[in-house]
Amino acid sequence: MTRRKNPYPGVRKNVVKGRIYWRFERGDFRTNIPGPYGSPEFLAAYEAALAGSKTTNASTALPGTLAWLIEEYLRSLRFQGLSVSRKRTIRLELDWLRKEAGKYQFERLEVRHVEALMAKKKGPTAANTVKKNMSMLFNFAAKKLGYTGSNPARYAERMKTNPDGFHTWTEEEVDRFLKRHGPGTKARLVMLLALNTGMARQDLACVGRQHIKKEGRIEYRRHKTSVAADLPILPELAEELRHVPKDRMLFVTQDNSDKPYAVASLGNWFRDRCVEANVPGSLHGLRKAGATRLADAGASEWEIASYLAHTDTTQAAVYTKRANRARLADSGFAKLRAVKMSNLSEGLDGNGGKAND
Repeated sequence: MTRRKNPYPGVRKNVVKGRIYWRFERGDFRTNIPGPYGSPEFLAAYEAALAGSKTTNASTALPGTLAWLIEEYLRSLRFQGLSVSRKRTIRLELDWLRKEAGKYQFERLEVRHVEALMAKKKGPTAANTVKKNMSMLFNFAAKKLGYTGSNPARYAERMKTNPDGFHTWTEEEVDRFLKRHGPGTKARLVMLLALNTGMARQDLACVGRQHIKKEGRIEYRRHKTSVAADLPILPELAEELRHVPKDRMLFVTQDNSDKPYAVASLGNWFRDRCVEANVPGSLHGLRKAGATRLADAGASEWEIASYLAHTDTTQAAVYTKRANRARLADSGFAKLRAVKMSNLSEGLDGNGGKAND
């Protein structure tokens, strides 16, 4: 008899003194899931658990508060229509807002209150995320809940950010990391997986032998975009995959265990390995490095978008434009050198450029 697949991965049943409890476990995170199995209450708590958030059995939010507005949004079709990974990210961000300002009436919030919340975050990107999420909540209130007031987040001062975003690994940094973390190490495997497949943290945390559909190729569907990727396994990655035990399904697991990493934990663990190698890198920076490699090799925008598992070529165009700019600069300077050499030859002419008699 075939065992039915668990529709809620990470959830297991506990029976204590004849009573049934549901328990969610993934990596180091554990929490109870309330409500009857599969009920709306159960599903809401399971969704929160996937995002790494613990919930109580019942809402304590007072109507009209920011916490109430957040709960209304989380129950909306707009939120339900997001991808699993996007839901997880938004949920964590909104949980922070609820903790910091959930008790306040959202209609009474002003620009200065939004900017005060932004100031609690470290770094301009995180601060701007607060502004974006607050604006999203006020827009939702206006469109779905009949709110007629202003949107104070719209007028909050946006922080200046690095236009290039995450640091893109250089070839020298890649070499330095590989020298520090030799063949057969988990750090080397994670690095080569990210660089050669373009996988984000969510995808790296669950990639395994189930994604090797054909000889020499790896197929997966990116969590964030739901776009399918079908990529060749390059020799340097193939060599490293040979070190993974054949009886292990997942490629990347916690030390001395077959358990997967939580997404955030994997990112933190990899940053520690970067510190050991003395490189200012991150997993996202490796995606950018892989896209840069493709662009420098002359790959088209759709070829790069396929590597990144993006739905369009907007981001891929950034890499191709940068690579084309470098090639055009090289071409221009080559012409300049040719002109200078030509002028130099004329200057060295003993006849001063005059024809012989």
